[in-house]
Amino acid sequence: MKPWILAIRPRTLGAAAVPVLLGASLALSSGMSDPLVIILILACAVLIQIGTNLFNDAIDFAKGADTANRLGPIRVTSAGLLSSRQVLIGGALSLLLAALISLPLVLRGGWPILVLGSVSLLLAYGYTGGPFPLAYLGLGEIFVVLFFGLAAVAGTFYLVTLEVPTVSLLAGLQIGLHASVLLAVNNLRDLEGDRLAGKKTLAARFGLAFAQRENATLVLAPFFLGLFWIPLGYFWSSIIPLAALPLAWPMARACLTVQPDHSVNNLLAKGARLHLVFGLLLALAFFVQ
Repeated sequence: MKPWILAIRPRTLGAAAVPVLLGASLALSSGMSDPLVIILILACAVLIQIGTNLFNDAIDFAKGADTANRLGPIRVTSAGLLSSRQVLIGGALSLLLAALISLPLVLRGGWPILVLGSVSLLLAYGYTGGPFPLAYLGLGEIFVVLFFGLAAVAGTFYLVTLEVPTVSLLAGLQIGLHASVLLAVNNLRDLEGDRLAGKKTLAARFGLAFAQRENATLVLAPFFLGLFWIPLGYFWSSIIPLAALPLAWPMARACLTVQPDHSVNNLLAKGARLHLVFGLLLALAFFVQ
């Protein structure tokens, strides 16, 4: 089982779980809750993340983006721990299970959830595969903000309440930007290898200085966006997440000087922690308005 645990990348699954829990917390603070719906959404989100990770593992190896000289965490296909066929089948089974679990959600949410779910399943493969792979076109950060931020938070809120208020979109944008840090940090570390493999991430396209500034901006932007909670009547949602600044500020400064080597992996761990802490603080703030 160890190769499969490595392949699904457990440390990345928070990117799928945190926005769902954030959307559920926002709905609960509004007086609405449906535990079964939330559990189903959470299961679908995690399974889609796992499927995306597995496809990414196999496809990046096939395209030459992951090699034995990789600076980041081990990838099972390039390391020979699992075959490309095994990993691709695992990814397909993850998405199939997600599709089956989502059927009650589609019945509840109607065509918007059918469209959102179908696109999510398609792009789990299309992130690195297919004729227009998002990660290879420099669209990875946009994908993450949209699906691990806006869609996850607002979609969860909608399935519980059948409404999509502005507050769910603002929360989704904030947590989506922090989720995109996990991708942008990876892209900074791998920019030289990605250039050789023709993977045109933003870091590979625009260089190290751009990638450093991009990461620092993504780390700090959600705190500035918190100002928009005040005119919406959510004062504490602007204030309480500031408690995560002691994690964010040193990370943002480190992003401005970090080099594409093994030291970037420390930033990856710090980014995951920031994403979790900020999300929990924002969820807590919804209950103290």
